[in-house]
Amino acid sequence: MASRRMNVLIYADSGATVNSVRHATYTLRRLLGSNYAVLTVTADQILKEPWTASCALLVMPGGADMAYCRALNGEGNRRIRQFVQMGGAYLGLCAGGYYGSSRCEFEVGKKGMEVVGDRELAFFPGICRGLAFPGFVYASEAGARAVTLLPDRGALGMEPCSTFRSYYNGGGVFVDASTFKDRGIEVLATYADELAVDSGEGGAAVVSCQVGEGMAILTSPHPEFAPANLNRDQPDQPKYGELVDALMDDEEPRTAFMKACLTKLSLEVTQEAKPVPSLSRLHLSSCHPSAITHLLQSWRENGVITKGTEDGGECIKGENDVFRLEQVGRWNMSALVRSVADVVPQPVKDALPSIVSSSTSSVTADNPNPQADTASDRILDYNAMMKQLVPHESGLPEGKETPYFHHGAFFANLEDFRTKHQKESNGTWGDVLLYGEVVTSTNTILDKNPSLSSHLPTGFTATATTQVAGRGRGSNVWVSPHGCLMFSTVMRHSLTLSNTAPVVFIQYLAALAIVAGIKGYDRGYDKLPVKLKWPNDIYARDPAQSAEAYSKIGGILVNSSYSGGDYTMVVGIGLNVNNPRPSLSLTQLAQASKLPALSLEKLLASILVHFEELYTRFCRRGFDSQLEQTYYNSWLHSGQIVTLETENGARARIKGITRDWGLLVAEELGWEDRPTGRKWELQSDSNSFDFLKGLLRRKT
Repeated sequence: MASRRMNVLIYADSGATVNSVRHATYTLRRLLGSNYAVLTVTADQILKEPWTASCALLVMPGGADMAYCRALNGEGNRRIRQFVQMGGAYLGLCAGGYYGSSRCEFEVGKKGMEVVGDRELAFFPGICRGLAFPGFVYASEAGARAVTLLPDRGALGMEPCSTFRSYYNGGGVFVDASTFKDRGIEVLATYADELAVDSGEGGAAVVSCQVGEGMAILTSPHPEFAPANLNRDQPDQPKYGELVDALMDDEEPRTAFMKACLTKLSLEVTQEAKPVPSLSRLHLSSCHPSAITHLLQSWRENGVITKGTEDGGECIKGENDVFRLEQVGRWNMSALVRSVADVVPQPVKDALPSIVSSSTSSVTADNPNPQADTASDRILDYNAMMKQLVPHESGLPEGKETPYFHHGAFFANLEDFRTKHQKESNGTWGDVLLYGEVVTSTNTILDKNPSLSSHLPTGFTATATTQVAGRGRGSNVWVSPHGCLMFSTVMRHSLTLSNTAPVVFIQYLAALAIVAGIKGYDRGYDKLPVKLKWPNDIYARDPAQSAEAYSKIGGILVNSSYSGGDYTMVVGIGLNVNNPRPSLSLTQLAQASKLPALSLEKLLASILVHFEELYTRFCRRGFDSQLEQTYYNSWLHSGQIVTLETENGARARIKGITRDWGLLVAEELGWEDRPTGRKWELQSDSNSFDFLKGLLRRKT
């Protein structure tokens, strides 16, 4: 079963520097973010999780490759190399570049600095030798410089362009790279400056390596470093400002070069670089506006709301975020600018007066969501920024305030679906809604601020049009381009229900609610080919491909904590609805069946109503036979034959899940796939189901 690879994984573990990871993440999200999920990955995940099936590109950033060796030598490198040989792509930046060579020879004979030895990946069959330029000092900018690169436009397939300057700090040169053409090596760029080491034939700074069906691109400088994110004030580098200016002058050809490299790796590049989004205001509303007044009063009585801003305004200081309360129609630009000033680099702080001026002039009734820093496109620490929260105590947000989400339509559909579908529940989920056009993550806002979430009513839901830091299970994040439905709902589940209604089933109920919400959306939508993947993903059959071609269209993340006799859970859901990328969407399914596109407001209402109804029934009757059969009617795995990695590769057939603790039941198969009578019961939290390969892995 084919599924489009949509993850770009950046190694962020032992050896990788924080700065290199941040720069790689920033540039790749700008150039690939519309089509891929760009996220970080650990050594443990490379070693133990089934990441290869969904990975389009693995990135090894700058740092210290000896630490990479200690973490990944053996099984890790075997998996990486096999991934590339089978059609994957690898991008090695500076340390990640020489880590991908057959041999490193750096600072030979220099005590405390020498790095010499063979490397296992060996994408480049020769030596990477350094330092290409002298002066490198660990954890310092003392040896940083702007080096001139000569791109090979023929190898890159680029439009004619001039040379450009790239950030460099401690890289090498690929020795005799031009002599390896018969082994699938191409030189993509050479150094124009005189080198400090013997480079053999040519001075290759960037090379591409054909590896089986895949490709690796290795760089010695840092073409992913954007000058906008460099701090001009470096005590150990008095002329660092001149370096930044030089890189700024060549920003356009640098970006073009990075696009060409990514295109050569067969990635789909966003031609217009995606800017760094700023966070929008959060709108708190209800179908019963008085509920907002009561909620605010409860927060004040319980100390959730405090006087905390410099001008005496009210705020909520959560464990992860700080929210400043605003009155409807009133702005506080000084607080907004202060929040930005605390988290942006010095160049932006120096420009704050102009930002205040431009931002203030742009705040009008027709522009209710000003950007925190519209003049700057650089890395921001979103968690450190103060969030602006607007409670609506006398009505719903107007369309000009939330142009991408119609609150009136959502609450009207919520009431309509309750009338049609709810029989056992009270009909309260979704009554209080938190919406932001651009947020970090709805799940983070609720789950990472327990002092706030502990005082939220059950069914409180947060939703957004765009997430800049969406969270997923394990190493995954859910991509959130415009058109996705992303929301998180607060639930409380009593410990007294543990025996009859175990909390582990909540993820199954959420998956069922999504399927029921889609199929119950309107007449005709019950035929859409939407299925469940154990334990918490939503898949759909692609109408443009074969009958066995399924693609992931949604995911579920459940975070829970325990206090005072109750589990407090935040159920996060991401679902492709109207977005054509990076994967299949519900609207594509609907159009194939000649049905209208789905409305986010109506679908959210439908899912919440079905979720509340399913949960109420579950609390009363547990995961009974009727609920069990409903689950099996929607899942992908009935009779599926899998390999159990934890049982020495035993072959088994999936039989179902247990009704007491929700464990996956697999029955061993022997000769001619006949049952042996042996069965295993597997937990979702310790096993990862690679559905596309029929493989069950243990997660540790």
